[in-house]
Amino acid sequence: MPGRRPLLAGLVAGTALAVLSPFAAAQGGQWPERAIRVIVPFPPSGATDLVARVVAQKVSQELGQSLVIDNRPGAGGTIGTAEAAKASADGYTLLFTTSSTHAISPHLMPKLAYRADKDFTPIAHVADAASVLLVTNSLPVKTVQELISYAKANPGKLNYATSGNGTIVHLNTAAFAAQAGITLTHVPYKGTAQSISDLATGQVHMLFDSIPTGMPHVASGRLRALAVTSAERTQLAPQLPTVAESGLPGYSSVTWFGVYAPAGLKPELTAKINAAFNKAMQNPDVVASLAKLGADVAKPGTPAQFADLVKADSVRWAKVIQDNHITLE
Repeated sequence: MPGRRPLLAGLVAGTALAVLSPFAAAQGGQWPERAIRVIVPFPPSGATDLVARVVAQKVSQELGQSLVIDNRPGAGGTIGTAEAAKASADGYTLLFTTSSTHAISPHLMPKLAYRADKDFTPIAHVADAASVLLVTNSLPVKTVQELISYAKANPGKLNYATSGNGTIVHLNTAAFAAQAGITLTHVPYKGTAQSISDLATGQVHMLFDSIPTGMPHVASGRLRALAVTSAERTQLAPQLPTVAESGLPGYSSVTWFGVYAPAGLKPELTAKINAAFNKAMQNPDVVASLAKLGADVAKPGTPAQFADLVKADSVRWAKVIQDNHITLE
């Protein structure tokens, strides 16, 4: 099958072999009797792919079958997501995805080949990745409140970098500016990594970056970190306050990682897969591995709780996109 990349018992140079469990033969004809395909609608070795491989390794042990990662990237994750929506709801095809495909893209790409709210069975909320608010050292600010005050005193003079129109970085900043009541100029890049040098030299003033890629530049003194976007402080940067506790109550934004099946999956299979993912997320090795990738594991929850989280996220981003006239152009 084109694009299929099997799962490795550990991550080795982005390649892997399916994990075969000695318990597979003991299933007694009950699901799962064969390998489970996990569609990841993003490229190999990207953040979602790496998180999926770490988690799938443990889930395969819980279910007694191999989980085979099948990367189907393209169009911001929507191509692979559409393919997952068309698969049989038999428990042998899962989708490992992020807020991009289910809470953001539906409001930016109205002609999607899937319905995010109807074509899938929510399974489990797996992890969250917060962002860190970085500013150039040339700005005379050390807190979120000081940044807001400076922006209000210098209207229209501050700009911000993003990884492109409609990305979570763009939405994070648009939501921040709206809640703070400040005006900022958008400077899109092809990726946040390309903006770091301009941020360091002061050509751009602020950036919401991922914690693993942003914090090394803070440690080296090139940039200044003000806060993280999660609702609570993250173990990935415990010394930093949240944006909410820094003066914008209620502000929070994370990229969530979650698992779906096609619509119509039997409730007993949904519950079984949910339990396997919940147990895997409590494994200390998984917690440690995801921390290195910039993600905090989610608390064990039900499929209904995951669905509620996605719905709330979708409503929020729809408003940000509409209010700020954000498009992919």
